[in-house]
Amino acid sequence: MMSQMPQPTALSRCPSCEEPLESGDRFCGACGYDLSAVPPRPGDSPTLTLSGALAAAQLTPPEAASVDWPRAPETSSTGTPAPVHLATDLQGADSGETPLPPLPGGPPPTGSPVSPATGVRFDRRTGGEPDEYPLQAPAPRAAEASTPPTGTKVCVACRAGRVDHDGYCENCGHAQPRERDHMEDEVGPLAAVTDRGLRHHRNEDAYAISHTTLPDRAPALVAIVCDGVSSATRPDEASLAASRAAGDSLMAALPQGTHPQQAMHDAIIAASHAVNALADEPAGAREHAPHQNSPACTLVGSVVTPTLLVVGWVGDSRAYWVPLDRSAAPARLTEDDSWAAQMVAAGLMNEAEAYADERAHAITGWLGADAYELEPHTASFKPDRPGVVVVCTDGLWNYAEAAEELAELLPPDAAARPLHAARVLVGHALDGGGHDNVTVAVVPFPAPSQGAGSA
Repeated sequence: MMSQMPQPTALSRCPSCEEPLESGDRFCGACGYDLSAVPPRPGDSPTLTLSGALAAAQLTPPEAASVDWPRAPETSSTGTPAPVHLATDLQGADSGETPLPPLPGGPPPTGSPVSPATGVRFDRRTGGEPDEYPLQAPAPRAAEASTPPTGTKVCVACRAGRVDHDGYCENCGHAQPRERDHMEDEVGPLAAVTDRGLRHHRNEDAYAISHTTLPDRAPALVAIVCDGVSSATRPDEASLAASRAAGDSLMAALPQGTHPQQAMHDAIIAASHAVNALADEPAGAREHAPHQNSPACTLVGSVVTPTLLVVGWVGDSRAYWVPLDRSAAPARLTEDDSWAAQMVAAGLMNEAEAYADERAHAITGWLGADAYELEPHTASFKPDRPGVVVVCTDGLWNYAEAAEELAELLPPDAAARPLHAARVLVGHALDGGGHDNVTVAVVPFPAPSQGAGSA
């Protein structure tokens, strides 16, 4: 005959943990108790009523029947009633036989369900789930990162860990902001600030600022600001390539004696070529993504000399003139390549109506391989008084469109403290909602002699 496996004892609850059991269980599903080791239940027997001597004989163990057990006295030798001790009155000890400390704060008040010796509660509800006693969270471990060497990029979150090449802190794991999310530069007497804003996932603006000298040793200040077209591919790369190409072109042409207005025109052409080059892709690459446009951006720039102010642009980034003497009127120096500007120029709408339309910011001119036709705009001015040129993207002028509004925001000492002024203007855009990337360059006019920077 085949040997039979021992049959588990038919129990309704585990004898170890009281967990309900299913019929046929050999082990408790909660604690793993071996149910086959439980002794068999006694056979059924008639129920008997116990009374008198029969009850005493059945309830008293035979070996205890002949023992003369002493009775506990009800009073002491002095006649005082013997005290009654509860188990909870005894001093508790842990598994190492070390007495447990008394309950913090002294003994509990009368009637309290807490034992004065062990601090254990005895008021647990019956017939329901046990009370939950929250455990104290362990104290956070102090960061053990050593101070990184000088020159190492430090985490912006913990201020202690080194940032790895992937942009994460080696100490706390915090992802670091990208370099272009917020940038500031002050080069001689001019400055620029760019910020990602509060809504965009990356900064698609870029700038280039520098200063040089003309053949007659007169100073020249250069500022280029570009805004990537978000609907195009890699707009951040387009703005960066355009700003660098235009800035390099101006820095090469101006010292050679090229007229600033011609130099600005040539710089826009150079920027266009740089952005067009980004569209050069391996054969067949566009077949896999035919819906993508080529990289594109707008551009606005200025060249300031001791006597001349030149601006150039393609798209809807702008340049403003704000005289230091605020009694004189400020002015916008550029005209947008946009749907709204075309409506105003054609007399079909006034400016308020055009810029309130949802199509207002649709640009009609840009740098990129998909541009209809490149038409660089340049203009030159000879201001009769000192002032400041503000070169910016629409991330700023969306919140201060009119030249008068911008002039009110610009600090009076903008010419002496251009970086501070740029920060103020960027902060205004962020306070207004920061819906777009915002970039601002502040250039004083006339260009001061070399070495004259901001205070």
